[in-house]
Amino acid sequence: MNQLFSPDELADIVDTLADIRAKIADLKTSEDTYKAALIAAEVRAVDGTLHSATVTGPVYRQTIDWQTIARKLEPSAQLLKAHTTISHEPTYTVKVTARKATA
Repeated sequence: MNQLFSPDELADIVDTLADIRAKIADLKTSEDTYKAALIAAEVRAVDGTLHSATVTGPVYRQTIDWQTIARKLEPSAQLLKAHTTISHEPTYTVKVTARKATA
């Protein structure tokens, strides 16, 4: 095991990370509420005391299901390999969940 951090330090890091994510979720909810208020006001631009906001839209996005199209065309493995890129930088995922209470 890596000795960079003690088990107690790692536990603190996990709890702090979970707390930060909870705060971000709360802030995201507040952000969505204020954005909805500006959209509902049907304004295009608003100046605050320190900041300005612009509202654009409505915009309707179009997405193409390339995966289904590719399946229908039955591309060869060689074609797929020729058009596939592999990152040379490592990617990490950190998942934080609440611990189950122990009796």
